[in-house]
Amino acid sequence: MEKIPILRMGKFLLVTIQVDLYDQLAENLEADLVQMVKKTDARGVLIDVSSVTIIDSFMGRILGNIATMSKIMDAETVVVGMQPAVAITLVELGLPLKGVHSALNVEKGMELLKSKILLEESENEEEEDINDDDDRDTDHTQ
Repeated sequence: MEKIPILRMGKFLLVTIQVDLYDQLAENLEADLVQMVKKTDARGVLIDVSSVTIIDSFMGRILGNIATMSKIMDAETVVVGMQPAVAITLVELGLPLKGVHSALNVEKGMELLKSKILLEESENEEEEDINDDDDRDTDHTQ
């Protein structure tokens, strides 16, 4: 059975779809990608669809599902390289791809993922600092 390769690049997973996806291949990609997010503790998923010429409503839902599942597992999803005809089709089908960020190419997609991860990390550090300050402010004497 055909598989779409999933490459690990540091904290990110990179998927380059080089063929038009049929339903079973898309479902396998979805399952494999979610497993890889868990296995590698990835913080971001970049999906390159620049070679994809046709996306139907099923494939649109698969991309949305991948983004939703990845987000639940603390990873952001960015889709890059979408052809204009594919973008038009998704809009005409009424598929907003909630939770899926987009960029023009792989380079810009990686920059977007890195900025999202850094933003989240800095927000988490600020929360920890606030919690540490609250602990110090609490009077523990009786």
